[in-house]
Amino acid sequence: MDYQQVTTLLQEAYNRESAGNRNQAKKEDWKVAERQDFLDLLQREGKQTLLEVGAGTGTDGLFFQQQGLRVVCTDLSPAMVELCREKGLEAHVMDFLGLDFPPASFDAIYALNCLLHVPTKDLPSVLEKLRDLLRPGGLFFLGVYGGNEQEGVREEDWHKPPRFFAHHTDEFMREAVSPVFEIVSFKSISITNSDWRFQSLVLRRKQ
Repeated sequence: MDYQQVTTLLQEAYNRESAGNRNQAKKEDWKVAERQDFLDLLQREGKQTLLEVGAGTGTDGLFFQQQGLRVVCTDLSPAMVELCREKGLEAHVMDFLGLDFPPASFDAIYALNCLLHVPTKDLPSVLEKLRDLLRPGGLFFLGVYGGNEQEGVREEDWHKPPRFFAHHTDEFMREAVSPVFEIVSFKSISITNSDWRFQSLVLRRKQ
């Protein structure tokens, strides 16, 4: 499945009903902790502007905005973008390769559980696009589920139509990001009652 096919599929899957359900969902404690750690780093380094890609309902974007950052959210779902705007966030309908901002626009980028929808062959292009949007020394939080190599449409998915996922090993993720980012930290977090792990990467744009 190519990038455009995946994008079309996801736009339909993340419709208003899905958006509404996600808007009510409680965030797991370990996700909250990873987000706080990233905020602490941003504040220590005096970062001021943040782009959230795959922002979903805007819960994380709102958190960062309430902490004093200037936040811009993007998502490929118009329904998700509408929920972001209802929270008072600047939000735009854009996919990863269609991010329409000037180079070096942001101090930081936040991507939680969205790059796992990028086909493996397109991941280098997406990472390069995100790198180009960061200012020199900019920070990038990348959080995905992984631990094993698995790619394709998950037919048992509760979303309709079922979504496409690309999961990777820790080793693959390290190698994938290294051409364009310096790895500041890499955590592989066990998840209760799941064979998957949460891969939490804090990356810095290479000069």
